[in-house]
Amino acid sequence: MVQAEDEAGNAVLREVRQLLRELRILELLAEYHPRLAGTVPLGIQVEGSDLDIICEVQGPRRFTAEARCHFGQLEGFNAVTRTVGGVVRTKINFVAGGWPIELFGQPLPTEKQNAWLHMQVEERILKLLGPGFAEKIRSLKSGGMKTEPAFAKLLKLEGDPYEEMLSLGRLNPEEFNAVCRRAQPYI
Repeated sequence: MVQAEDEAGNAVLREVRQLLRELRILELLAEYHPRLAGTVPLGIQVEGSDLDIICEVQGPRRFTAEARCHFGQLEGFNAVTRTVGGVVRTKINFVAGGWPIELFGQPLPTEKQNAWLHMQVEERILKLLGPGFAEKIRSLKSGGMKTEPAFAKLLKLEGDPYEEMLSLGRLNPEEFNAVCRRAQPYI
């Protein structure tokens, strides 16, 4: 069963990579250091999951104008820039190849953005706890739960799930493993 899940996950990732090549998203937005983040690279996507592409954006107007030039003709194109917690964030959504796509930009290097940091922590957890845990995450997500709250629930984390997941990334390996052991009953 694990092999079948891996093959299915790899097939989805291959499909997504092909779509990104066809759209030339990573090439056209190269100056923004785009990275595919979120559930698809982790293989925990569910029906309706989107493709999250995070970008380092210092000039949101220019970023939006470029995205509109390249992708504005695609279904559901919408761009919003707003300030949250003192940080200007631009979110651009559209649909291509049957996938909802979200371009997310903020003035931080992509590898320092929360979406990337969350994904790194989630990848460590999934590698440690295995396919049973991944299936439980997919089940919670299929029921409507967002990714970080699903992880936090299974790991019995208290407080804001988004902040708690970030804090796991700062733990040493022994502490990290101890937190992950809390999820053992779910596996």
